[in-house]
Amino acid sequence: MLKRLDKIRFRGQKRDEFLDLAESPNASDSECNDDLLMKPRVSLKDAEELRDPAGPGSISMAAAIQDYQRTESDRLNEVKGHLEIALLEKHFLQEELRKLREETNVETLKQELEKERSKRVDLEQKMNEILKTRLEDSPPPPPKAHGPTVNGTGEKQKESLSSKLWKWLYERFGVYIEDFRFQPEENTVETEEPLSAKRLTENMRRLKRGAKPVTNFMRNLSALSSWHSVYTSAIAFIIYMNAVWHGWAIPMFLFLAILRLSLNYLIAKGWRIQWSIVPEVSEPMEPPKEDLTVSEKFQLVLDVAQKAQNLFGKMSDVLEKIKNLFMWVQPEITQKLYIGLWMAFIASCLLPYKLLGFIIGLYAGIKFFIIDFLFKSCPKLRDKYDTPYIIWKSLPTDPQLKERNSATLNRRQIQPVVARGSLGAGVPSGIGREEESGRAYSTKRGPFHEVFNLSENERPLPVCENGWRCCLINRDRKMPTDYIRNGVLYVTENYLCFESSSSRSTSSKKNKVIKLQDITDIQKYKVLSVLPGSGMGISIATPSTQKPLVFGAMIHRDEAFDAIFSQYTKIIGSTPSITVANSET
Repeated sequence: MLKRLDKIRFRGQKRDEFLDLAESPNASDSECNDDLLMKPRVSLKDAEELRDPAGPGSISMAAAIQDYQRTESDRLNEVKGHLEIALLEKHFLQEELRKLREETNVETLKQELEKERSKRVDLEQKMNEILKTRLEDSPPPPPKAHGPTVNGTGEKQKESLSSKLWKWLYERFGVYIEDFRFQPEENTVETEEPLSAKRLTENMRRLKRGAKPVTNFMRNLSALSSWHSVYTSAIAFIIYMNAVWHGWAIPMFLFLAILRLSLNYLIAKGWRIQWSIVPEVSEPMEPPKEDLTVSEKFQLVLDVAQKAQNLFGKMSDVLEKIKNLFMWVQPEITQKLYIGLWMAFIASCLLPYKLLGFIIGLYAGIKFFIIDFLFKSCPKLRDKYDTPYIIWKSLPTDPQLKERNSATLNRRQIQPVVARGSLGAGVPSGIGREEESGRAYSTKRGPFHEVFNLSENERPLPVCENGWRCCLINRDRKMPTDYIRNGVLYVTENYLCFESSSSRSTSSKKNKVIKLQDITDIQKYKVLSVLPGSGMGISIATPSTQKPLVFGAMIHRDEAFDAIFSQYTKIIGSTPSITVANSET
């Protein structure tokens, strides 16, 4: 009986017979199936029982029953686990192989090889064509004559001379003739580099170093115009006016360019030549750090992105102003440019070029050395009489034009409402014009008071007429759709209103209205403590919520917090007992 139980006990493989997942080597599908069967491990206790079959029967019976209870499904699950591990390893190996193939760029090398082969074939065809044309152009060999041998030798000399002449011409001018052959253009696609914080900062430093000569030149011109060095500006003014008077303005500028190139050549050879009207300030160069933490990399990217944003903003302002000047966006400004161009055209047709150049050079010298100095020294005088400066400042950009258009549309919508309210006799005397205009305020989904089910007197404060874009994080909810919602936050005199921007929120159920008097705690909140800075969120606690509501991802977080806090203090009257701090959780 004991022998039969032992056979039942060791019919299948034990759990310990399979390889441990952490100890199993990397193997493919075929390798995994071959390595599953291993030699069963025999414990000391089982060995003693085999040696002494007449041992205690109760212990061996219990062990046999315990092993027998293991079903075939358990063994299949173990085998299935090993197969899944093998499949995962196969998938990872395939991914590594794909990455290696991408890195080697085998396809690009094949394409380049095909291009080179096609070029070689084209060259061979061209060489064959040239050889054929030579054979066709060359005169046929003369028939053998029975005459004297002297004439035969003369004709051979002529043929050798003509072939030498053709060969010389081809060696001299054949390369130039090949350059005039028309070939289709090859479309080369430039490979884009992946985003890297190190590469981004390096490019910004390169841009700064490349623009340094231009900025230094502009600084020197500004110093000459503002008479930073009186002697230098006086000498430059005398030399310039003398050159204009004698008609040497253009040769003078050319001589200055040659002089600058000569100085640059000497500097490149190792000479230490530094000449500048304004002393240069050497900025300390920070050594680049190799090992940066995640927060340092994120802060570095933010700093570079901020500089790029400001630079692109200034460039776009200049380009938009020039575009609006020529597109008659403000006709009174473009009209001045139009009249000036007509006057310059008539003067260029009537006056001789020598006199015209003298007038332009004389005006440029007086404007640069005298008029600009007076305007920089006297800002009020500049605001009144500097026509180019006034025109440039009054030119609008595209965002300013959009704001003007939206303001005019709002005025057109508000005026009929105010007119109808002034005719009615039932308007209370305490309601002013601003409150009447507030009734016409509406959001994207309708009138403000109807969206949030408030009274008509409630309207957003002037600070947040357009609202603050943010996302509401309600940590009391468990559903993902209710946990985070994007929308706009408004502040009225008595309420804090959140309008959800979800396309499914057609009703006011998704919107959130909080009474300012019910707020028990307000904080500047930081959603992720890993990120640098004080965060971009506001945490507001009320008695109706177990966990505070968080309005996160607010670009103008400090402005919104100050507006909510100031309105709260107005309602409470005294200093509120709330926490105003930067939460780092």
